[in-house]
Parts: sequence; C-alpha cells; structure tokens
Amino acid sequence: MLSSMSIYFILLYFFVYGFLGWCTEVGFAAFKTHHFVNRGFLNGPICPIYGVGVTAVITVLTPYKSDIIVLYILSVVLVTVLEGVTGWAMDKIFHNKWWDYSDMPLNIGGYVCLLFSIVWGFACLFIIYFIQPLVHDLLAFIPTIVGIILIIILGITLIADLYVTASTIFKFNRRLAAMEKIAAEMHEISEQIGQEIFEKTIRAMDRQEASKEKLATATDEFKEKMQDTASGLKEKTQGTAFELKERALDARERSQEINEELRSRIASLHTRYHESTDKPGRISRRLMNAFPKMESRQYKESLEVLKKRWKR
Repeated sequence: MLSSMSIYFILLYFFVYGFLGWCTEVGFAAFKTHHFVNRGFLNGPICPIYGVGVTAVITVLTPYKSDIIVLYILSVVLVTVLEGVTGWAMDKIFHNKWWDYSDMPLNIGGYVCLLFSIVWGFACLFIIYFIQPLVHDLLAFIPTIVGIILIIILGITLIADLYVTASTIFKFNRRLAAMEKIAAEMHEISEQIGQEIFEKTIRAMDRQEASKEKLATATDEFKEKMQDTASGLKEKTQGTAFELKERALDARERSQEINEELRSRIASLHTRYHESTDKPGRISRRLMNAFPKMESRQYKESLEVLKKRWKR
C-alpha cells in the first residue's frame, strides 16, 4: 500500500514530467514548423499523458531497475498500453481522433505506433537511470508544506483547465453538427430543384409529343373536312391554344414562386453555414494547430472545411 509520502511524490512527479513532456512536444513542433505551437491538449504548459506515463513507469518499473533488458521491454509495453488506452478513451469521450499513426508502419488502430514505442522504451531507460534521480533530489529539497500547497494549486488549475478545454470541445462538436445539418439541408434543396427540373423536362417532352399527335390529327381532319368545318376547327384550335397558354402561364408562375422560395432558403442557409465557420475561438484554433491530424468521427467533412478555413 502506498504511503502518504509516496502519494506526495507521485503527484509531484506527475506535474514535473507533465511539464517536461509539454516542453518536449513544443520543442519538437518548433523544430518541424519553425514557430511556437502549444502541442498540449490543455491550455496550460502540461501534457497529462506524459505526466501519467512517466510517473507510471517510475512507480511500477523501478523494482526492475537492476535488469535493463526486462526494464526496457516492460517500458515499451507500458507506454504502448497507456498511449493506446488514452487515445481510445479520448476518441470515445469527445468523438474525435486526436492523433493518427495510420500512415506509419506497425501501428495499432492508428492509436499507437510500435516504432515510437521502441524509441520511448529507450527514453524511459534514460529517465529512470539519469533524470529521475535528479528530479527526486530536487523535489526532496522542497519543504513538504510548500509541496502540498503547490500540489493543491496546480491540481485546481489543472481541473479548471480540463473543464474549460472539455467545454470548448463539446461546443466545437455542436458547431460541426450545425454545419453538417445546414449542409444536408442545402443538399436536399439542391436535390429538390434538380428533381423539379427533371420533371419539367419530362413534362415538356410529353407535351411536345402530345402536341405533335394533336397537330397530325388536326391536319388530317382539316384535309378531310376543310370546307365543312373550317370555321369550327379554327375556333376549336384557338380555344385549345388559349387554354394551353393559360395553363402554361399558371404553371410558370407557380414554378417561379417555388424557385424563389428555394433560392431564398439556400441563400439563408449559405449565410448561416459561413457564419458557422467564422470567428474561431482561441482554444478551438489552438487545438486544431496542436492536433493537425485530428479527425471527427461524426462530422469529418465539416471538420475538413474548418481546417482549411482556419489554417494559419
């Protein structure tokens, strides 16, 4: 069973290695992009996955310190499991895949990459044999009461940061859902307009065929009864033409009214859609920059639109 002092140091290790992990991620991103990117999931300078991972390695695997081979193998297994579980849990909670190793060899579900796990195994050896003794000695110099106060302050800050970040992500998901709904409605209206155009074309073709048949019939009748029914046929033809013209005008007016209404709806939806993509929140933009390979499980297309629009 862990003693109170063990828990005290474990909590301090978490914050120290969480901060060092954040520094590592920021440094790596700066090397690749040549500018500062806050690569942490949270807003503050801490990566909880590093804090949990390294602290777990130190706490669980220190008893195997005398056997470097066993220590290395267990380190690889432990960091692989931690990264996989963390990625899967964040995916299920927030419905977003935050990192993706699918384009890397020896990946498992895109959540972990065994090549990186092998590298992390060596990093764990370096930490246990060289970094951890220095960190422990440094923390041992801090008066216990000061350490407890630091743990409380940092813990409250971490919880508040987690709440703000989670709220932002859920709000961001609602934005994506709204974009997806608008896009679907616009597509439905476009389909409706397309269907109407198709039906009009078919009706026009049918009317054309019917007119040809009527014209042929009228011509035959005209030839047979030119003298007897000339005036009556003329009146009949004029009446039919007038009736068809009136129907065509009524249909055209109704069609124009419907089209105007649909165009107005599309314009309104188009405006709402672009409003949804404007003015990204600071945290939302930071998360997009921190996790460029982030994928939305439910709203993939809308997320890609935001990525392009919010690209730095």
